[in-house]
Amino acid sequence: MRKIIALLTIVILFVSCKEEVVNKPERLIEKDVMVDIMYDLSILEAIRNQNPASLDTFKINSRDYIFKKYKIDSAQFAKSNVYYASDYNEYKSMFEQISKRLEANTKSVDSLVKLQKKKKNPIIKKRAKQTKIGRDTIKLE
Repeated sequence: MRKIIALLTIVILFVSCKEEVVNKPERLIEKDVMVDIMYDLSILEAIRNQNPASLDTFKINSRDYIFKKYKIDSAQFAKSNVYYASDYNEYKSMFEQISKRLEANTKSVDSLVKLQKKKKNPIIKKRAKQTKIGRDTIKLE
C-alpha cells in the first residue's frame, strides 16, 4: 500500500509540473517580436536616462512609440510579458538575445566614435601648427 501511495505521489508531481502557470493570452505577441519590442524599449530607456531632453525635445513617449510601431496595445503587451515571464528559462533566453544585440551595437558605436575621433584629431593638429606659425591668433590647448 505504501509503495502505491508513493508511486501515485510521484506521478502526480510529474503531471502537475507540466501544467502552465499562466494561460496563453488570446493575442499573444510572437517571441521574436517580443524580443524586438523589449530591445527597443531598452534603447529608449537608455536614451531617456542619459539625455532626457532629447526625447522631450521631440515629444516622444517611449511606450506610445513602441505601441504604434508594433501595432499593439498596452494590455496585449502586458499579458504577453506576463506569459513569457512565467517561464523563467524562456524569459532568460529572451534577455540573453537582447543583451547580445546591445553588446553588438555598443561595439559598433564604439568603433564609430573612434573613427570620428581620428577624423577630428588631424584638424586639431593642423590648427595647432598654424597657431605656432602665427597664422591664427587663437591658441588651442
